Amino acid sequence: MPGHFEPLPGGGAAVALDEVEISIIRSLAVQLLELIGPGPAEDASADPLAELFAEGPSEPPSDPVLRRLFPDAYSGPGVEAGSPEQAEEQHAHSAEFRRFTENDLRAGKRENALTVIRSLDGLTPGRDGGAVLELTTAQSGQWLRALNDLRLAIGSRLDVVDEEDTDLLYRLPDEDPRKPMVMAYLWLGGLQETLVETLMP
Repeated sequence: MPGHFEPLPGGGAAVALDEVEISIIRSLAVQLLELIGPGPAEDASADPLAELFAEGPSEPPSDPVLRRLFPDAYSGPGVEAGSPEQAEEQHAHSAEFRRFTENDLRAGKRENALTVIRSLDGLTPGRDGGAVLELTTAQSGQWLRALNDLRLAIGSRLDVVDEEDTDLLYRLPDEDPRKPMVMAYLWLGGLQETLVETLMP
């Protein structure tokens, strides 16, 4: 079990994490929360229907990591715009889609990151500081989505766009200042892959 997820009888997954690994994942999840930002202010007197139809932003975020986490639905890399009129139409569709979906997407990503933090905080460390993390099937799904978001965020900082970029990361010299971030990116990928395997029927 060390270093990778394994299925639990009856559903869910478990992984043995040492003290450093727990600290790294928790720190990254906290940073992700800070990047995503707080949810809408809760007002007890707010009209529930107004909250239901609250609108989010219509323009993409300026931060490249947030743009990776919340991409345009109808434009962006790999989407051919064609004429200027078609590009303008795609932009309008993307803005409309973002306006009605981004708040919910942010809330989901926030909840996934919080699940990671809470489950790590609930661990009982052994003598060496490590512990075995056991997740329900629902928690496993949230962890999987949070790990994906963490990898997207780190990959964005490392300018990873495709598989070729990932291959280059393996050849970085140890003295490269990006090496610790690369190691975290690759390690989280391994965790994500084994967690996917545990959730497959």
